[in-house]
Amino acid sequence: MSVSAYINRIATAVPEHEVHQFYLDYAASMLAADRRKIFERMAGLAGIEHRFSCFEPALDPEGPSADLGGAFKRGAFPGTAARMAMFAQAAPVLAQKAVDGLRLGDEVSRITHLIVTTCTGFSAPGIDLDLAARCGLPDGIERTMIGFMGCYAAINALKLARHIVRSDSRAKVLLVNIEVCTLHLRETSELEKLLSFCLWGDGCAATLVTAEPPGIELDSFRCTIAAEQRDLMTWDIGDHGFNMFLSGQVPAAIQEALRNNQDAILDGRPAEAIDLWAVHPGGRSILDAVERALNLTPAALEPSREVLRRYGNMSSATVMFVMEEMLKAPGDLRGCGMSFGPGLTAETMLFQTAS
Repeated sequence: MSVSAYINRIATAVPEHEVHQFYLDYAASMLAADRRKIFERMAGLAGIEHRFSCFEPALDPEGPSADLGGAFKRGAFPGTAARMAMFAQAAPVLAQKAVDGLRLGDEVSRITHLIVTTCTGFSAPGIDLDLAARCGLPDGIERTMIGFMGCYAAINALKLARHIVRSDSRAKVLLVNIEVCTLHLRETSELEKLLSFCLWGDGCAATLVTAEPPGIELDSFRCTIAAEQRDLMTWDIGDHGFNMFLSGQVPAAIQEALRNNQDAILDGRPAEAIDLWAVHPGGRSILDAVERALNLTPAALEPSREVLRRYGNMSSATVMFVMEEMLKAPGDLRGCGMSFGPGLTAETMLFQTAS
């Protein structure tokens, strides 16, 4: 008899420091006066009202440092090694906050697997060991790190959790998607790069996956790669943090890829047969492209647009903030989740709410 895998619970967390307007003002301060109005107009179209950071912003966006601690000094931003040390300190704190939100209680001793995704930091011994110690997870827990896959890593983590549960119905899998995106602030006067950074916020999602309903039943997964468009979105390690390149052609490329692969992604179903859409809100234009590609109603992507408005793009954690809303839906509804990232890659899944 085939075993099903269910998302039983999702808890999300963001840091305490709200930084969106500060970062907009700070980014504008790096531009010449005639470019500031262009930046402000374009940033205002992003559909984002709030973003959060592990690093407290300075008091004055025109001042000598972007953060109150003085790590991001004008003319002397930290190198990658310093940023990784900052990640090692900040990420476990935020991750524990999300895991605590699951309220595992005595159930924590029965967690068998820990899967962690992140593309914003590296250290070893890593966040998986640190998190296991902080949260009291069993010493013998099986740990898997999914690193540097970008925004679509959460879908891959759910795919792996489903494989684990289907191979061992007693497994209880804890997924943690932890991203400290604001760590990679760059000092630049290039308008496109500043606009790209103004999408990103820090966040974490913790998810429990088991063979026991209720929750969301994970049905099937599919990967779609637009290999000819692979250079449109890249994520590289530089000397001064990680460098994201996001071409303005990405929304059109995603729209074309989804339109050409809709039948495979939806397993032959029409879009009208999908009740719930959990789409990674990589940006307003990304959501607009998905809506056009699949001929969705404006209401279909409202949960994704609301997550974008409240938190910005938190890389791999973001789609799980949307999935958290799906858990509130009544039973017997069919859903589709999708995230996009370097490649150009779309990781998608079909799911069913289960009462």
